Amino acid sequence: MFKRIALFVATNLAVILLLTSVCHVLGIDQWAAQRGMGIGGLIVFASVFGMGGAFISLAISKWTAKISTGAKVITEPRNESERWLLDTVRRHAEKAGIGMPEVAVYDAPEMNAFATGMTRNNALVAVSTGLLQQMDREQVSAVLGHEIGHVANGDMVTLTLIQGVLNTLVIVLARLVGRVVDSWLSGGRERDGEGGIGYFVVVMVLQIVFGLFASMIVMWFSRWREFRADAAGASLAGRASMISALQRLSGNHGDTSLPQSIQAFGISGHLASGLKRLFMSHPPIEERIAALQAAR
Repeated sequence: MFKRIALFVATNLAVILLLTSVCHVLGIDQWAAQRGMGIGGLIVFASVFGMGGAFISLAISKWTAKISTGAKVITEPRNESERWLLDTVRRHAEKAGIGMPEVAVYDAPEMNAFATGMTRNNALVAVSTGLLQQMDREQVSAVLGHEIGHVANGDMVTLTLIQGVLNTLVIVLARLVGRVVDSWLSGGRERDGEGGIGYFVVVMVLQIVFGLFASMIVMWFSRWREFRADAAGASLAGRASMISALQRLSGNHGDTSLPQSIQAFGISGHLASGLKRLFMSHPPIEERIAALQAAR
């Protein structure tokens, strides 16, 4: 479990650290400093990298999800099961007021499903073969309603915005504090550009520390949006069906074969305890069931 959480944190931090290294090697940091970049300029600079990376990931999310999971989009239903899937997604989408998403199936033993896409009217909803084999249709309908809820709520875009803003803050704060530390280490002497290796090391370390806190915030929002999507699934497919689907999902025991980049978009995520819960993308199943029961 610790290795999975460490991998998630490392993936988020790697993006920021890679951008920092590229800026340092190419001299972008020093170029900006030599031109007297103030806080406003620094924020613009950081936004390009912090927000840019997040939105590029969102823009290619459907393509990435299809490639990484091997999901096969249903264009023409080959059997009654695929026809039922398309009809159910279409019915939920119409009720939720969004465009018809692409519907796909991917081969995985565990019960899971995910939704992704750039906009509410250009999304992808995919379900695992394990989910189709181990759930009845009322439960599958509730899971599909949950994923349609994510799309209708704009969760993918909101999560991207939060990640981008936090990436930007991490970059800005690390450099501001790095300048203070570098100035203190140099005895207040003026330096040419952003300083030497000391500044670079301080910025890298601070981005790791700040990035950990940023990851906690992103995961808090990810857990909160699962409750909203569960409520959407209950509204579209029936509260009893949504509760039944969640009870069935508890049989996964936190297992998922989804790639790290899209695990937060699945209906089922890893389990953890103690401080490691701060990095969970999904709340425990029992808490989600209790929330639905309390909403009666």
